Amino acid sequence: MASLAWSMSNLLNPHKAFHSTPRTPSLIRCDNVLESMKWKENGKPITVGLDHNGQATPFPSFLTSPNQLLDRIPAQKNDTRLRIFSGTANPGLSQEIACYMGLELGKIKIKRFADGEIYVQLQESVRGCDVYLVQPTCPPANENLMELLIMIDACRRASAKNITAVIPYFGYARADRKTQGRESIAAKLVANLITEAGADRVLACDLHSGQSIGYFDIPVDHVHGLPVILDYLASKTICSDDLVVVSPDVGGVARARAFAKKLSDAPLAIVDKRRHGHNVAEVMNLIGDVKGKVAVMVDDMIDTAGTIAKGAALLHQEGAREVYACSTHAVFSPPAVERLSSGLFQEVIITNTIPVSELNYFPQLTILSVANLLGETIWRVHDDCAAGFEPYSSLDID
Repeated sequence: MASLAWSMSNLLNPHKAFHSTPRTPSLIRCDNVLESMKWKENGKPITVGLDHNGQATPFPSFLTSPNQLLDRIPAQKNDTRLRIFSGTANPGLSQEIACYMGLELGKIKIKRFADGEIYVQLQESVRGCDVYLVQPTCPPANENLMELLIMIDACRRASAKNITAVIPYFGYARADRKTQGRESIAAKLVANLITEAGADRVLACDLHSGQSIGYFDIPVDHVHGLPVILDYLASKTICSDDLVVVSPDVGGVARARAFAKKLSDAPLAIVDKRRHGHNVAEVMNLIGDVKGKVAVMVDDMIDTAGTIAKGAALLHQEGAREVYACSTHAVFSPPAVERLSSGLFQEVIITNTIPVSELNYFPQLTILSVANLLGETIWRVHDDCAAGFEPYSSLDID
C-alpha cells in the first residue's frame, strides 16, 4: 500500500519537485484501534505507525540522521517497569502509541457518578513502575483536565516510581500571559495543578507558546508535530518553486519561518489581522507575494477557524492558486467545519492529538497520526537517552 514519504530529500532540493505514488484509500492500523480511524468516504484520515502485519513502519526522516538509520529501540513486553494508561479523552491515540511500542495499555477503571464526579481505579499494580498517562486536555477541557489530575493522584497513591503526564494537546495554553488588566494566567494555574497532583514529568506536543514550559516546576519534554506534516507534504506533487508558507498572524511568524526553512527554504508571507475579541478576527492585509503560488498556511491549532478561513480568503483575493491549511491541533469548535469545507482550502491537514468526530469529517480533511512520534519519545525518556545526538535533539528531549 502507499505510505507516507519519510525521506526529506525532496525538501532539501529547492529545484526539485515533490514526487510520490498516488495514495489509495487504505488503513494502517493495529488491533483494537478505534473504528473512527478508518478511511471515510467524506474524509481522508490516515493512521501512520504500523503496517497490515502489525510491524512498525520505517522511521520518519526527522528521527534519523542523514547517513544512518537508527535501529528502533526494541519493545520489551515483559518489562514491568514501563506502563502506559489511557484516559477517556483520546483512547485511539493511546492504543496506537501502545501498539507502536509493542506494549499493552494498562488496565484502568474510569467512570462518572450520577452527579458528574470522576472515579479512577488502577486495575493492576504500578508499584515502582515508570508510568505514562496519555490524556489530552481537549474539549470538554475541564472534564478531561480533572480526569488527568485524578489519574495522576491514583498513580501516586499506588506508589508509582515516576509519573509522566503525556498531554498531546495542552488546554488553557492560550491564557499564557496578561494582555489586559485583571486577567488570569490559566496556563500557569493548570501547570501548578498537574505538578501538585503528583506528576514528575510532562510530555506535551506543540504548546501554544514556548514560555508555557517555564510555568512547570518539573521537566517538560516539548515535541513538535509539524515534522509529521512536513513529511506528508513531501509526498505531494507540488513544485517547490511554487510554494509559499503563510503565517495566519504575526504571533505565528517564528513557527512559519521554521516550517518554511524545512520546506525547501520556501518564501514567507504574513497575514496581518486585528482581533476585536476572543474567537473573533478581522483580516487587514497581506505581507508578501502569493500570486500564482501554492500557499501553505501553518498554525498550531484550529479552533473556530475564523482566523485561518479569513486568511485563506485574502490569499485567494491576492491571487494564490491553491491554499493548504496545516495544523497540529484540531479543536474544531463550531462553525469550524463549515468554514474549512467551504471550498477555500485544497486540503486541511491535521494530526490526531485531538480526536475528530466522524460528524466533523469533510472531503478536504486529512488526519495524520503522531503515535510514532510520541511512542518514540516515551521510549527515549524511559531509557534516559541524551539529546546530544542529532536525531534525539530533533525531539527536544533534554
